[in-house]
Amino acid sequence: MHRRLIAPGALAASLLLAIPASAASYSPGAPGIGDPYYPAYGNGGYDVSHYDLRLKYQPQTDELEGTATLLATTKQDLSRFDLDFLLDVSEVRVNGAKASFTTSGQHELEITPATPLPKGTPITVVVRYSGVPSTKSAYGFSTWHRTPDGAVAADEPEAAWWWYPSNDHPSDKATYDVSVAVPDGTQAISNGVLQSTSSKLGWTRYNWRSNKPQATYLTTLAVGRFDITTGKTSDGIPVINAYSKDLGDNDGAARASVERTGELVDWLSGYFGPYPFNSVGGYVPNTTTGYALETQTRVYYSPKQFANGSNTSVVVHELAHQWYGDDVSLAGWKDIWINEGFARYAQWLWSEHEGEGTAQELADYVYASHPADDAFWTVKPGDPGPDNQFDTAVYDRGALAVQTLRNEIGDDAFFAVLKGWPKDHAYGNASVGDFQKYAEKVSGKSLAALFDTWLFQPSKPAAPAAKGASITSRSAAATVQPKSWKKIAATNSAHQG
Repeated sequence: MHRRLIAPGALAASLLLAIPASAASYSPGAPGIGDPYYPAYGNGGYDVSHYDLRLKYQPQTDELEGTATLLATTKQDLSRFDLDFLLDVSEVRVNGAKASFTTSGQHELEITPATPLPKGTPITVVVRYSGVPSTKSAYGFSTWHRTPDGAVAADEPEAAWWWYPSNDHPSDKATYDVSVAVPDGTQAISNGVLQSTSSKLGWTRYNWRSNKPQATYLTTLAVGRFDITTGKTSDGIPVINAYSKDLGDNDGAARASVERTGELVDWLSGYFGPYPFNSVGGYVPNTTTGYALETQTRVYYSPKQFANGSNTSVVVHELAHQWYGDDVSLAGWKDIWINEGFARYAQWLWSEHEGEGTAQELADYVYASHPADDAFWTVKPGDPGPDNQFDTAVYDRGALAVQTLRNEIGDDAFFAVLKGWPKDHAYGNASVGDFQKYAEKVSGKSLAALFDTWLFQPSKPAAPAAKGASITSRSAAATVQPKSWKKIAATNSAHQG
């Protein structure tokens, strides 16, 4: 009997013939998208273009079941990939074929498709799931808020994990269809436009559509018993507002504020350009949280925002985000100044419009109110760090930097920047560095020193650095509190529970 001997080189060659030449290049997508503030948030290896969420929710028991269909494209040769998710998964399919899955870390759903996915492949991912969101937590917290008649998903920088699987980072924006069945007599509210409703066997299904790119944290779901109002802006944008039927004493002030949404969108459009989405509005559920959030097209407001009466200033703040934060979203979480500095500055402009203090007076007041040794100045709005991402300084020092920019480049260039930025980066993502370059392009001035001084130095800028800002000394005039200040300051907790 003779054995056939195969030389090692020939064996290797025969194996290579049996395996695709590119097989060695297949690797898992990263479990995080690479944001230094939140290393585990988001995922690598693919880009989502659309989420289709078909859900059923029972308010009495907080039971949620759903099927999420994600349309995506691979960005590398993928052997497996992750989604961010917390609920219990029963089945995953990739391009129609069953995929294996497991969980890891705090919120990772690891999916291994039946066959590896070459770079540039369009993929359809279907995830069937169920669970009780209020029983789930990650990093010791939950962003799912129970109410007496339902629940709300609205939080920043994360909220999606508790109700749908996603690539949870604002750099991967997508369009959405959100379809939710709830018991008759209960409503389901989400972003965009209500396409249709249907009722069957004691359940009513609401079908919502957001047809422009939307970050995951800006996607919201509210279930409960609401009084819903509708209208239109002067430009014909549908306005949809909703108020829990059990808001108690806060009901009147909430309506007196949020019902002015159409008017305020018209006013903001004069500064920021045409409103960028297919609907606008807000909702006020009966939650115990203290913050508001710029959930795209359908702003979330806590009843506590109106505990002291009507507050159009907070509505202005959240609506300004529709341009600065939602239309143009941050590239990474360190770019939060572009969101909060400009939304706060919109409140300063509204104060001026209402005759309750000019933007300059508010800037002077902020500068004078914080001595040089105040910790306020140690927070760098241009890169505050995850622990200080929603610190008061990001809002107030951030807006002070905006006013300083205005004084440096002049009103003509400044308002051209204010309106041109959302148009130039429409439906995309951008960084603080991108904004500086854009402002330099429009104004024709070098702004590196100004941006460094006001956004990146952990110290109070000296008066000469506040060129033209009338900030020359801690004068009596500068320390007079503008009439609008208390309502503006109430927004400091806008993202803090």
